[in-house]
Amino acid sequence: MAAMPGPAVILTVVGALAVIALVAAEARHARAAKAISKTVASAAFVGVAVARGALAGGWPLALLIGLALSLVGDLLLLSRARRHFLAGLAAFLAGHVAYVAAFASRGVAVTGAAVAAPLALIALIVVGRWLAPHVRGSMRGPVAAYVLVISTMIVVAAATVSHRFSVPLALGAPAFYLSDLSVARDRFVAPGFVNRAWGLPVYYAAQFLLAWS
Repeated sequence: MAAMPGPAVILTVVGALAVIALVAAEARHARAAKAISKTVASAAFVGVAVARGALAGGWPLALLIGLALSLVGDLLLLSRARRHFLAGLAAFLAGHVAYVAAFASRGVAVTGAAVAAPLALIALIVVGRWLAPHVRGSMRGPVAAYVLVISTMIVVAAATVSHRFSVPLALGAPAFYLSDLSVARDRFVAPGFVNRAWGLPVYYAAQFLLAWS
């Protein structure tokens, strides 16, 4: 008799189906369906990490904290209100700090950081110049802080992957960075469904990859 799929596999499938439903809800502007599907999808990646033993402690626990903070951020960003956006931004920023702590405690290689840091700096400058004309007033500080923290996350992720290679980490961290570009474009540059159509699947793929790591 074939073995039954484990909880982490089941949660990943549930999450993938919820992401499909979420994109469909975004296309139809169905607020209730969007709230339900997003909550299920985000809770699923937290559940995957728990199912894979993140509560045991060590660097997986720090990663779980980052995933849980991302879940909070996802729920806050269900609203387009400025205060909810800022609170969601703060939750994701704290989540990235948790990811940095998790990656660093897993082990890092200086060579990986040395290669990634210049590339991250170039990306930071390019993204900063792209966003600068569109981000105004009191939003400048929080957005700049977020871009700096996620850039740091990418560098530390590269350092830990260089130290001990992991496919989920190698794919998940840059995918998260890319998905944030869709959020920035949707919020500040050119709002529209196209941002969420590709950004949401990339974001959830990133979170599930990190959860599986």
